[in-house]
Amino acid sequence: MTASFEDAAVLAPVFRDEDGVLRILLLVRTDRGIHGGQIGLPGGRPEPGDHDFLATALREAEEEVGLPPESVDVLATLEPVETRETGFRVHPFLGRVPAAFDWKPQPTEVAALLTPAVAMLADPLLRGRHPFRSTYFSTPLEVEGIDVEGHVLWGMTLRMLDDLVPRLLAGEWDLG
Repeated sequence: MTASFEDAAVLAPVFRDEDGVLRILLLVRTDRGIHGGQIGLPGGRPEPGDHDFLATALREAEEEVGLPPESVDVLATLEPVETRETGFRVHPFLGRVPAAFDWKPQPTEVAALLTPAVAMLADPLLRGRHPFRSTYFSTPLEVEGIDVEGHVLWGMTLRMLDDLVPRLLAGEWDLG
């Protein structure tokens, strides 16, 4: 029997700050729905007007954080990642975005924006077991993850970044 997955797409927006530190934009979802309260990347399910998964990722980034598609330099299509519990196959894209951008989080979907240094996400000493609780997971889960500004980065987003972060740090793409 093969598993059935629902497709979604995300954008991994990266930029260098004024000190040249490579950063990635993460968002904390509002505490609603199956992924409520979790750290993720801008993205979501395809809509009828999206001609491909990249269009979905760019549309969602504009809706969720106010990032216009023309401000994104798409650097790569990354390998899809499947969630382990919720039945999604997520198609990620890497995009370089302006460093000095005025993010506009959509308040019904985004509780907070985080811009951790990519190098911090690679630090094995920051990895550990953390409790995670949300409306969907009312009994706290103990998850392997990284504390990012008081929020737990875990699950599919962490697995996606476990593949992406070393490649970013190795200079696989021109990040300006």
